Amino acid sequence: MSTFSAKPADVDRKWHIIDAEGKVLGRIAVEAARLLRGKHKPIYTSHIDTGDFVVVVNADKVVLTGTKETEKIYTSHSGYVGGQKVETPKRIRKRKPELLVERAVRGMIPHNRLGRAQFKKLSVYAGPDHPHEAQQPQPFTIS
Repeated sequence: MSTFSAKPADVDRKWHIIDAEGKVLGRIAVEAARLLRGKHKPIYTSHIDTGDFVVVVNADKVVLTGTKETEKIYTSHSGYVGGQKVETPKRIRKRKPELLVERAVRGMIPHNRLGRAQFKKLSVYAGPDHPHEAQQPQPFTIS
């Protein structure tokens, strides 16, 4: 008996939609990353992109627990001397609310070319509208 290994042609991709209104950021990110990687499928293979497409709506209404809204910090560096930038989720929510969900999901998928390919299947929108109605995304509930 040999171990099954999925081929790219074996993958059947579906579309899922997650409504983030009133949900905790980490719980949304965990489920989105699981769907993007394909870990919910029986044909999951770690070195093949077996995941589905994920659309997250109402990203501006996502909830952070505790005092993370004001005390958590996101840092980035331009590479120049004194080029470190620090932002809180409160400021990011005003500037670009989709970035909160995108950053949380990006940290939960592999940091290599496979992870970059999986991340491209994520679409995040601040409001309830999205342009993916033609793909007929299935609602995904988070308990």
